[in-house]
Amino acid sequence: MSQALRRLAPGRLVIASHNQGKVREIRDLLGPYGMEPISAAELDLPEPEETGTSFFANAELKARSAADLSGLVALADDSGLCVEALGGEPGVYTANWAEKADGTRDWGMAMEKVEAKLQALGPGASRAACFVSTLAIAWPDGHVNWFEGRVAGHLVWPPRGGQGFGYDPMFVPEGSNLTFGEMDPAEKKKLSHRTRAFEALVAGVLA
Repeated sequence: MSQALRRLAPGRLVIASHNQGKVREIRDLLGPYGMEPISAAELDLPEPEETGTSFFANAELKARSAADLSGLVALADDSGLCVEALGGEPGVYTANWAEKADGTRDWGMAMEKVEAKLQALGPGASRAACFVSTLAIAWPDGHVNWFEGRVAGHLVWPPRGGQGFGYDPMFVPEGSNLTFGEMDPAEKKKLSHRTRAFEALVAGVLA
């Protein structure tokens, strides 16, 4: 999909997320570029229903909603774990697999669901997986740019490590013996799908 890139000027930028782990990562990545990130939660912006069927559609939906409501440029990330043997699931429904009846999220439960589905396929099932991150930047006038990053790897069980968030403790990126959950955050940052998406963003609208 081709797109007309627009330069992103230094200043306030809404991070269209209520996920504090994700907000922290994005703040760290934006810090060196003169941006002043403020989260949707800090502005008391609601979380729109993610009705898209692709990472791009959901990222755009969240970014447009935050830009419309705040009058500021907004950045949204839609990311997820895609497991080869599960036909790409949980994919865009990555967070849904962690949803509990009370509306909170339990990532331990989500990892158990992934493992149970793999176990049901038998011992020969591929454990190949990748994390995907799609970033969408929306301006209040409706212009949108998007960028994507991926990191391939495989899944392990039981989960290992207490760093990171989400499915990190069961994902080992290519070239490493450690899960994202075992890695020092600085080491994970070098390899992560979100970092790769940001590298594309920086090259496109900030560099």
